[in-house]
Amino acid sequence: MGYHWVNNEESTMQTTKQDALNTIQQLPDNAETEEMIYRLYVLENIRRGQQDAADGKTQTVEEVMKDIQTW
Repeated sequence: MGYHWVNNEESTMQTTKQDALNTIQQLPDNAETEEMIYRLYVLENIRRGQQDAADGKTQTVEEVMKDIQTW
């Protein structure tokens, strides 16, 4: 990506910042602040879900169905 940082945290922050800027730039010039905040909220939750999946912090459908049966 052309980033030259020492650790991954700084690289991730730069990517997060750039993703946020790209998301906002895709909105029309007359977009409401609420729409910007909502889009950033969705972007962050997608990022968290992807990280959870990468970290193995997800459940299979079978595990969820088993949990539901105990409700």
